[in-house]
Amino acid sequence: MRDATRRARWYISMGLVAWTAVGCTSPAGHDEAPMAESVTIGEQWASSADMGMTSVFGTFTNSGHHDARIVSALSPAADRVELHEVTTDGAGAKTMRPKAGGVSIPAGGTHDLVPGGDHLMLMDLVAPLPPGADVTLTVEFEDGSTLPFTAQVRDFAGAGEEYHG
Repeated sequence: MRDATRRARWYISMGLVAWTAVGCTSPAGHDEAPMAESVTIGEQWASSADMGMTSVFGTFTNSGHHDARIVSALSPAADRVELHEVTTDGAGAKTMRPKAGGVSIPAGGTHDLVPGGDHLMLMDLVAPLPPGADVTLTVEFEDGSTLPFTAQVRDFAGAGEEYHG
């Protein structure tokens, strides 16, 4: 019996050593860091606009070991912010629409927000956004963590897409 107890303790201690070696805080992974801690944004900018709506672009980078999903965003510059995508129909016309499911940034990878592709849409601007100004935004991840950032406003005519919805 004493040998069995000693073996059990040895196996338990080896298991704890293995968990420590891979950096997990629990075997079930319930104590993972918030998604926002592993995601950064770079080269962020917004298109200038006098009123209505405008877009925000940049590159999200995820240094974490799990995919990170942005599910919403907000900005004091607009009444609402939507996650958008641009799709092309059979005739080649580009249509901008809300992106179902949000924006996913792969583990160890990047996701670009670009004209004519995925982007953040500032809807119902509360004031003009002239070139050279800054606009602040906050994105929220599916785990509830948030990432605030600032984007420089630039003069940009758009990517020729139509908005529906």
